[in-house]
Amino acid sequence: MNGIVNSLGGTNTSVAPGTPRIVSSRFDEPQGHTLEGYRSTGSYRGYEGLRAVLDMGPDEAGEMVKEATLLGRGGAGFPAGVKWGFCPPGVWPRYIVVNGDESEPGTYKDRVLMERDPHQLIEGCLIAAYAIGAAQVFLYVRGEMAHAQERVAAALNEAYEANLVGRNILGTDFSVDIVLTWGAGAYIVGEETALIESLEGHRGMPRLKPPFFPAAKGLYMRPTVVNNVETLSNLPWMANHGVSEYRAIGTENSPGTRLIALSGHVNSPGVFEVPQGTTTFRDLFESPEFGGGIRDGHELKMFIPGGASAPWFFAEHVDLPLEAKVVGPEGSMLGSGAVVVMDETTDAVRACLRIVRFFARESCGKCTPCREGTTWEEQILTRLLEGHGRPGDLELLLDVADNISPGPYPVASDPQNSLEAVPYPPRQTTICPLGPSSVAPITSAIRRFRSEFTDKITRRPSIPVGSETPAPATAATAGEVGHG
Repeated sequence: MNGIVNSLGGTNTSVAPGTPRIVSSRFDEPQGHTLEGYRSTGSYRGYEGLRAVLDMGPDEAGEMVKEATLLGRGGAGFPAGVKWGFCPPGVWPRYIVVNGDESEPGTYKDRVLMERDPHQLIEGCLIAAYAIGAAQVFLYVRGEMAHAQERVAAALNEAYEANLVGRNILGTDFSVDIVLTWGAGAYIVGEETALIESLEGHRGMPRLKPPFFPAAKGLYMRPTVVNNVETLSNLPWMANHGVSEYRAIGTENSPGTRLIALSGHVNSPGVFEVPQGTTTFRDLFESPEFGGGIRDGHELKMFIPGGASAPWFFAEHVDLPLEAKVVGPEGSMLGSGAVVVMDETTDAVRACLRIVRFFARESCGKCTPCREGTTWEEQILTRLLEGHGRPGDLELLLDVADNISPGPYPVASDPQNSLEAVPYPPRQTTICPLGPSSVAPITSAIRRFRSEFTDKITRRPSIPVGSETPAPATAATAGEVGHG
């Protein structure tokens, strides 16, 4: 996690001036992770939202989330209330699966949520379970997040002892169990159907959909709602403050706030809560409350707006707002809330290789275009950087990419060369988006920095990849930027 360490030994955190802290109000509270801290600190009192929801009917609770237009924070940005409504009526039991397998390079905001405010997540799980009539909640945490697992486990123990989880919660007829489990470090398990496969004890590989979507036939072939950690963490604040106050933040299409994990070449990387739709990337990079400017006075070269799987943006895109309906037509996505900044000192080819190498290593191997194609992409890029590039390598690289994700692949506009943006999302020849994600850095880098690739073919530097002095933290150093 590439953040500045504060007095709590965690990541640098902040919120936009004048913005209510919806999910981060206890980040700076030393005991905010405990039940006592959850009930006595922050922008609302812990589990009071659950009490309010239990006085409603389940349908009313679901309608509250739908009216609020709570968008999913796991990457797709689909409205949570609408997703809940996909469960077929009269089919029981139902399950909720919480996706805490945060693995996208550059993303670490869910980890901070689980470490610093686990009761907020638990209360969100309970509200969601009540709204859809779930019999059980499965909280799946990434295997490497040992501290997050310990914090969530301790919070669950406290919640069970206080009759906040289990049978007849708070003296009502509402009963639900929350099961904590964790993975073995597979990135692919962040995909919802692969996560379900892992929960069932199988190897984490995505399922074909259609015919069966999780809301209809998910965990154990029963109706299952899969939600992200941050998505559910919004529910307690919403239940306490109401839909109108929630919708007063952000924009009509993207209300509320979202957490952004900012890393790379900024002076103050960290996790920041910002209003959706009204905050721009420039605000995020330059504001003293957030990034504090590009490090060492350098110029911005490019940035990734939504995690390693997102197509790159460039200096002319910094005034775009953080809103999916704006970013998508411009050729990229907001994804899981990871923004990685790269300055003028960054080698575009090397940054491209580091990201592609990650996806090649994390491919589950189920789909041939992904299993073979990502490895080919890595080999070609490695060849270029080691000084053994061939004249036809760029065309070969693009051809391999096109077999994984038939073009034109989404890419940002290039005003200098009169090239328009190709809107997001991409097409794919694979079951899940992992393979197409490897294409994003390739098409972005070659379109804008083709000369950096061709120079490596003509000059043939004899530097084995991995033996050179490591570059400072960028998207290229996916491991240091943080997998979540």
